[in-house]
Amino acid sequence: MVVAEIALLIYPDCQLAAIYGLTDLFTIASQWAAREPDQKRLRSIRVSHWRMQDDDVACVWDSHAGEPHQITHAIAPPSLIVPEKMQAMPAASQWMSSLHAQGVTLGSVCAGAFVLAETGLINHRRATTHWAFAETLAHRFPDVRVATEKMVIDDGDIMTAGGILAWTDLGLTLVAKLLGPGVMLATARFLLIEPPRLEQRAYSMFIPKFDHGDAEILRVQHHMHAHVEGNEGIPELAARAGLAERTFMRRFAKATGLRPTEYLQHIRIMKARDALELTNRPIDQIAWSVGYSDPAAFRKTFHKITGLLPAAYRQRFGVA
Repeated sequence: MVVAEIALLIYPDCQLAAIYGLTDLFTIASQWAAREPDQKRLRSIRVSHWRMQDDDVACVWDSHAGEPHQITHAIAPPSLIVPEKMQAMPAASQWMSSLHAQGVTLGSVCAGAFVLAETGLINHRRATTHWAFAETLAHRFPDVRVATEKMVIDDGDIMTAGGILAWTDLGLTLVAKLLGPGVMLATARFLLIEPPRLEQRAYSMFIPKFDHGDAEILRVQHHMHAHVEGNEGIPELAARAGLAERTFMRRFAKATGLRPTEYLQHIRIMKARDALELTNRPIDQIAWSVGYSDPAAFRKTFHKITGLLPAAYRQRFGVA
């Protein structure tokens, strides 16, 4: 069973080592998944290469050639030239924007963040790139909240990775989400590389569903991911979707598998976990930043989702 099709974008002067490295990483991960004892859970990742040519983006290689494309993820790799010399790529940004509107998760590595930023989809969001390019990214795209302290920032529908070789971190993060932490660890051991984040060893990750085909619900999901600190209730979210409240609740649960309040909790805790791992900020301050005015409610929800209180989670997984 193919669990995902990951489309890798080949743009002018991009790092082909990342394209072929990610292809190999996902192929190896699929091979390890095939070794799992339960053959009923046999899963694999499909990889396709898409080249930007003039004003178009077309598929030039596919691990499952001949089958209809069902892209679930699209990644812009690093560039071999410095961002100051990178030209605007409207065809690539239009292609990625169109995929995102269909529920595809977008990703970038290093200077690939400049390609992703052209879409406008990471405006007002945290995104990472190579530390040497952070100032340039912030200057060229002032609405992007550039954060280079983390190697991978997983925002649910958009993922960005930092350094030139951070395609390994992004690739393993996706393997953990799609094939499970066991397969991720086996792949990392085989390739003699470190796992991307420690919590993947012990905790399941929130994997939001974006490919359900409900455009109105998808629009609300994108809004919730981009405005996690907001306190909009069901009436406001339903109005944003253009639906009656009962219809909105029913369709949201059908599309995502969660009620809107539960979905927002998962997004908030996902972001809180990142802050606990990588900063020394006070826990109450983190709670406030992700939308909780009551620290006790934050601790209760955090424990419910992760099985640990925030302080214990930081002690175990914090690297700050």
